[in-house]
Amino acid sequence: MTRRVITVLGLNALLVIAIVLVVVGFSRDGDEPAPVARAAGFDGGRGWAELRREVEMGPRPAGSATLRRLAVRLRAVLPNGRFEPLGPRHPGLRNVVGSLPGSKPAVVVAAHYDTKDLPGFVGANDGAGGTAAVVEIARVLSRGARPAGAPEIRFVLFDGEEATDDARFLETGLRGSKAYAARHADELRALILLDFVAAKGLRIQREANSDAALWAQLRQAARRVGAARAFPSGTGSAISDDHIPFLQRGVPSIDLIQWPYRCWHEPCDDLSAVSERSLDLAGEAVLELVRTLSRT
Repeated sequence: MTRRVITVLGLNALLVIAIVLVVVGFSRDGDEPAPVARAAGFDGGRGWAELRREVEMGPRPAGSATLRRLAVRLRAVLPNGRFEPLGPRHPGLRNVVGSLPGSKPAVVVAAHYDTKDLPGFVGANDGAGGTAAVVEIARVLSRGARPAGAPEIRFVLFDGEEATDDARFLETGLRGSKAYAARHADELRALILLDFVAAKGLRIQREANSDAALWAQLRQAARRVGAARAFPSGTGSAISDDHIPFLQRGVPSIDLIQWPYRCWHEPCDDLSAVSERSLDLAGEAVLELVRTLSRT
């Protein structure tokens, strides 16, 4: 066999390997396939860049000048972005809301964008991860065709999720979600909350308060995009989070939150605790779920 033939065969072999890696999915962490590459899918690189931008701003507690600067940029990148002030009880606090038109009732994809008011706390997972995922999901959906009759989709970034007094969390926390639910719950068919979705080695069981049927749809969506191992079977702890005000008003809601999280409200909740791959797994699964809900 001549050198030319060997070279051609070698190149063909490399091409086959490359095709297999794209179809099956390749994980840099090596323990499971990454989400299958798809046209108009969640872009983990873009999501990761947004997460990094937020972390690099430093602490972003509710009411701070830093959070207000972030809110201005988030409003600009969400489709039809706008501010929705929480009202006179919470002066200066505002949710950032975007939307894509469709039939009522609407589907909400949400996260909180504030961080715990602790010195030096940058909230890579607890704040930036969920926010980055919502921003990227909104970008993808705003650029694609949607089926006739698909529901309106709202992208809501809650202000004031973190409590001012942890001993009275349900009274002094969840400020943005309580305000939004009080005004809009009767306009909604479902809420998907992304909270702790970027920690390394992502494994999220159903949070015990989350709607079981909607969670089952999420797991089916995750299987379709190659993210099934990030959403194992079983039910975890019940968590008081931004989905609670909606559940209390009868809106089927789920909370994507990996719990326990060792860096919860600790300085280690920085870029060293999170990964692009985890963000991509969560983002792909939720994007597919929203597309599924758009067809039903």
